[in-house]
Amino acid sequence: MLAQTPLLIGLLCHVMFQEAVTSPMEVESRSAFSAARTSSMVGGPHMAVTFDKLYVNIGHDFDPSTGLFTCRVPGAYYFSFTVGKFPRKSLSVMLMKNRREVQVIVYDEHHRQERKVQSQSAMLQLEHGDTVWLRLHGDPKYALYSNTGPYTTFNGYLIYPETPFSPFSSETVDTSGQSMTPRQLKAWHHGMEGGNSLELGLAPPPGQEQLTASLGKQQDPRSAFSAARSQSLVGEDGDRYKRQAVPFDTEFVNIGGDFNTSLGIFTCRVSGAYYFSFNIGKLPYKTMSVKLMKNDDEVQAMVYDDSHSKRREMQSQSVMLSLTEGDHIWLYSYQHDGYGAYSNHGKYITFTGFLVYPDQQAVNCQSEPKTNKL
Repeated sequence: MLAQTPLLIGLLCHVMFQEAVTSPMEVESRSAFSAARTSSMVGGPHMAVTFDKLYVNIGHDFDPSTGLFTCRVPGAYYFSFTVGKFPRKSLSVMLMKNRREVQVIVYDEHHRQERKVQSQSAMLQLEHGDTVWLRLHGDPKYALYSNTGPYTTFNGYLIYPETPFSPFSSETVDTSGQSMTPRQLKAWHHGMEGGNSLELGLAPPPGQEQLTASLGKQQDPRSAFSAARSQSLVGEDGDRYKRQAVPFDTEFVNIGGDFNTSLGIFTCRVSGAYYFSFNIGKLPYKTMSVKLMKNDDEVQAMVYDDSHSKRREMQSQSVMLSLTEGDHIWLYSYQHDGYGAYSNHGKYITFTGFLVYPDQQAVNCQSEPKTNKL
């Protein structure tokens, strides 16, 4: 069931996209895959995880024999993977972008006899030709386990292709009739997000003022984010009564600008049904207790592990929520000396969310023609 869940969500997202952001090339714009591996693999010189069972390959962008997904349609993609742990071996599998760009990781260093699985997920912004794949650590003391069950799966699907709403699409036409390059727009929007473009006297690209006003009236119907944290969280007794959101330092995707990465808070702009997932690394000798919160104190889901082992491992959780404009979603790690969560540059801690279905009223607002009333 765990391996099927991302595909079900992907199907919902595709239906929503057809209704809200259709295009003449919608068939060519589809991209989704789901694959499984039915045999174990031990670390060695060949580190790319390959697959021998293909469930779905819409667009034929995934090659199971090499384990490589190659981006054909630029946009935001959601990837998830579940990996079985080989008895008496460590587990270290990374989601890679292109040759050497580590995105996120699953890790388990328990050397016990039992078999279990670890999961991870993230959303990535891809350009044409980008590759995404899974990498097993090359040392023979690492291995992944699978059989005809199978334990090891890999899924990915396009959530939002690049559109004129995206400031980072290959080319955006402004209202002055001129084209703005991604570099021009990225520089301007980066300043806007930092709140200092106007303060520093930076002029927008030609026509950007009119374009911003136009987009303000025609609200972007898309909303998606994915972020990671590269540092551990350690609770302190002095902060045990504080209810602060977990902040993040790495932003993979932030379509619509609804997630504040430094604060760790998502604010709903488009009412509807949203899918959220988060993955947390366990800090050695500490209890893990991380909750998905809605608004001030509404607990929606959580992960928990109170084993005081020195080993690092992970927990994952996901849920779909119905949100209205202004609702806040955030992660809370219990603040106490005996609690914590582990991460490093491999990014054990991730948080992802995206709009599956907007409320029908929101869809109607997007489709209603604007008229001037005297």
